[in-house]
Amino acid sequence: MKYIVAGHEAATTAEFAELALGTPVELWLGAEGETDEERAARLDAARDILTDPEYRELPDDLIRLAARVVDDHPDLFNVVPLVRPARRRAARTGVAA
Repeated sequence: MKYIVAGHEAATTAEFAELALGTPVELWLGAEGETDEERAARLDAARDILTDPEYRELPDDLIRLAARVVDDHPDLFNVVPLVRPARRRAARTGVAA
C-alpha cells in the first residue's frame, strides 16, 4: 500500500505520520534513552509549536490519527470491547412500618 500525503510518498508508517502531522513523531513521543535535559528541551519545543497558529488544531489531529490507528489495528494494542454488566437491583427485605 502506498502512503501519499501532500504529494509526498512515505516509505514507512512513521514517515506517513510525520508527513500527516507536519512534525517528527519523536517530538511528541520522545526518543529512547533521552536525558532529562533532552526531554525538557523536546517538551519546550512542542509547547512552542502548539502556540503557532498553523498548529493550533494539532492536538485534535493527533487524537483523530491515534483513534484511526487503534480502530484499524486493534491487535497492536490488545484492545477488547468491554461489556458492561447489567445493573442488579438489591433485594428488598424486611417489613414496611
